[in-house]
Amino acid sequence: MISNRRAMNSIAGGVTGFFILILLTGCGSGRASFSASKKYAPEELQKDYQVYRSLLETHHPGLYWYTAKDSMDYFLDWGSRQLRDSLTEPQFRKILSYVTAKVNCGHTTVRPSKAWNKYSDTARLGKMFPLSMKLWGGNGATDEMKMVVTANLNRRDSILRRGTEVLSINGRSKELIVDSLFKFISTDGYNSTHKYQSLSNRGLFGSLYTNIFGIAEKYQIEYRDSSGTTKQISIPVYNPAADTVGRGTRAFRPTTQTQPSKKQQRELRKNSIRLLRMDTANHSAMMDLASFGKGYNLKKFFHQSFEALEKNGITHLIIDLRSNGGGSVTNSTLITRYIANQSFKIADSLYAVKKGSPWARYIQDHFWNKLFIQFFTKKRADGYYHFGYFERHAFKPKKTHHFGGQVYILTGGNSFSASTLFASALAKQENVTIVGEETGGGAYGNSAWLIPDATLPETGIRFRLPLFRLVIDKNTPKNGKGVQPEVLALPTVDDIRKNADFKVIRTMELIKEHKEGIKKN
Repeated sequence: MISNRRAMNSIAGGVTGFFILILLTGCGSGRASFSASKKYAPEELQKDYQVYRSLLETHHPGLYWYTAKDSMDYFLDWGSRQLRDSLTEPQFRKILSYVTAKVNCGHTTVRPSKAWNKYSDTARLGKMFPLSMKLWGGNGATDEMKMVVTANLNRRDSILRRGTEVLSINGRSKELIVDSLFKFISTDGYNSTHKYQSLSNRGLFGSLYTNIFGIAEKYQIEYRDSSGTTKQISIPVYNPAADTVGRGTRAFRPTTQTQPSKKQQRELRKNSIRLLRMDTANHSAMMDLASFGKGYNLKKFFHQSFEALEKNGITHLIIDLRSNGGGSVTNSTLITRYIANQSFKIADSLYAVKKGSPWARYIQDHFWNKLFIQFFTKKRADGYYHFGYFERHAFKPKKTHHFGGQVYILTGGNSFSASTLFASALAKQENVTIVGEETGGGAYGNSAWLIPDATLPETGIRFRLPLFRLVIDKNTPKNGKGVQPEVLALPTVDDIRKNADFKVIRTMELIKEHKEGIKKN
């Protein structure tokens, strides 16, 4: 619509946005030109930090949106004071991640250098924290926060299996652990749902726990068994090298499974992102949408899907956005038009604070981003560069294959960016019910749209730098929350133990209740 460059057509996904690599403690065979133990002198770190701070202060449109300037200055100054000794790249990233999280912007996150990524691709994995967790906040004053095992790398451990509730690790309570880890996770506003979900995404709890508290040979775990009794157990760190040796003694069994063709592989990849399943007997359907990104042919998928819903007389549609971190606003707007009953806008305001940059050499695609701002925005009296098209334009509902039945949108902490725009546009519509948890993306708005990587000159560490501020609806309270569900659906420990899809189960109950209500009337 504006340019064929992906960054100019989309709000990049934020779902999780915060990636901390597993701490590598082995003596892996990395590339000869890179050493994971390399330390950067304080002078080098200070140079990088000055570039980092200047880029944020010059370009970030939401730097003081949820954190007052004097508070943000305090944290930025704090970060600088930590750079008095030489540090490795992971140690420096840890400081940057802490400061970056204070911005309260889910699209502003720190990433490893390209050299570190290449090294981690070839290095032997070191010892790792063995447990993956599902975490969620308490619902009400008497309902405590939960931390439950979802996977255990130590496969012979018969105690800490899926569904075991963990109370403390090495003497640290679950509340202390979560509070400590939260300080390094970026999110929109004051949203805790996204932080809980980030820690629940497979592997991230262990990698962040190790990054903050360090690796240990043994972990003392306090847990609650199925009878509600509190117990303790000591478990070893997971050692991939030892595990690989053990598995290597097994007899080799050649596979006879036929490999899918390239065309089949492409279809499998697409179906992992978008899929429509229909139950024609019960006139219900479920649409899985894990992304609004480009490359999945969503325009055709939406057309065929809503045509099929109409043809088969589907009256109840579930749209699953729980893994949807965003993508193209064009795609999120298109599906909204198939459901919306009235015209809607994308944003009340959308603007950048700066066009050019004295730090241009550190910003990815700066020339193209500057060109976009030059030709497609207008500087207004407030001094900002407004993208007026989305501020003015109202999108009309689709007439062909428009869906007028009951719609249930499943949301959670990974529902971010463009998926938040979709949920926000439909949240108040009478035939739409949002089920699950608040979205990870902010209901009031976000800093996004164009999100180039900025690369620091000495270490090569990168961080995402949003250039536009988007206010979805100026009448929405600016309280730092996501789009709220009409029907809250949180898991229980038993749900995790059984691997039950509790949000879908709750939605099916709602569909049943609605159909029974129609029969009575």
